[in-house]
Amino acid sequence: MSLPSREAAKILLEKHVNDEYQRYHAQMVALAMEGYAKVYREDADLWYLTGFLHDLDYEEYPETHPKESLEWFKQWDYPENLIHAVESHAFGYNGFETLPQTKLASALIACDEISGIFYAYRKINPIPYGEMKVKSIGKRLKTKSFAAKIERETIYMGCEKLGVQLNDHITNLIQFFSVLK
Repeated sequence: MSLPSREAAKILLEKHVNDEYQRYHAQMVALAMEGYAKVYREDADLWYLTGFLHDLDYEEYPETHPKESLEWFKQWDYPENLIHAVESHAFGYNGFETLPQTKLASALIACDEISGIFYAYRKINPIPYGEMKVKSIGKRLKTKSFAAKIERETIYMGCEKLGVQLNDHITNLIQFFSVLK
């Protein structure tokens, strides 16, 4: 099993993802995952790269995502737990029915969709992530018309499987995202 370096992963992302939002999203999820890796004393590189590469094929293959990524990751001999996490983050989409079975997979589904809430909130209230308030993010999360395409149930399931309360999760993400511009 092997992992690419962060630099090699960045090159991969730049090759497959042209959309600036999707690149930013990859960075957000990677930082969230790395933050949780530190909390749980897990492999920070594995968790970061799982978050960074989880949507690698989304732009090129939206109708079958993450099928192509999963095939690539297997060809490139990436760790099975990264592959499982990326597969399970697509639960309920494009025919994928694998539920998260690991802390890594649970963290990915807890962090993926909610990063979109943070991003959308910042668009309407351009304050640094580190200055956001749990109550404000929580209110936006409960407002289904806000960032309406965000799957709230996925976030809740991820938090439950990860064993973190939603408000604590939001608090953690505020801290993890505070380094973003």
